Amino acid sequence: MHPEPEQQDPDHDLAARIRRGDPAALQRLVDAKLPRIFGFARRMLGDAGDAEDVAQETLLRTWQRAPDREPGGPPLDAWMHTVAMNLCRDRLRRRRETYVEVVPDLPGEGPGPVARLEAASDADRVQAAIARLPARQREAVVLCHFQEISNIRAAEMMEISVEALESLLSRGRRALRALLADLMA
Repeated sequence: MHPEPEQQDPDHDLAARIRRGDPAALQRLVDAKLPRIFGFARRMLGDAGDAEDVAQETLLRTWQRAPDREPGGPPLDAWMHTVAMNLCRDRLRRRRETYVEVVPDLPGEGPGPVARLEAASDADRVQAAIARLPARQREAVVLCHFQEISNIRAAEMMEISVEALESLLSRGRRALRALLADLMA
């Protein structure tokens, strides 16, 4: 897979201004990209505070590394999502390392996860279901369905084939349907 020429990048002018260090481009970058990157990180991490940190770090790295970024590379939006995805992976890995010794709750006779989710709003339930997906399925679903990134671009970002991405998407959608069956009825 070859990166698309930057001329096809809708952010071509913004990327060029950032590479030149144009201070006005920083505000444009924040206005244009912060909500999208924050939304991506929020869906990946399930925590607004961590998502804010990831979004800010992504913007900072974009600004700092722009002069080193090659003009013919991936579009700015895809590059930023790759940075954010890697930062999310790092945070999720640290969480997993921190909580390895925690024994998961076993199903009991009391209210289970489904009953607790029913008390939450639909949006919270969807977020909780996404958080329960395996990491790679969650990445694929969030990139393609929430961030509206093409399968080809998402596969490149995840460093997998399009076929592997489509398999992750299929399994992720099936899992979400099962987790949210009552919402879809």
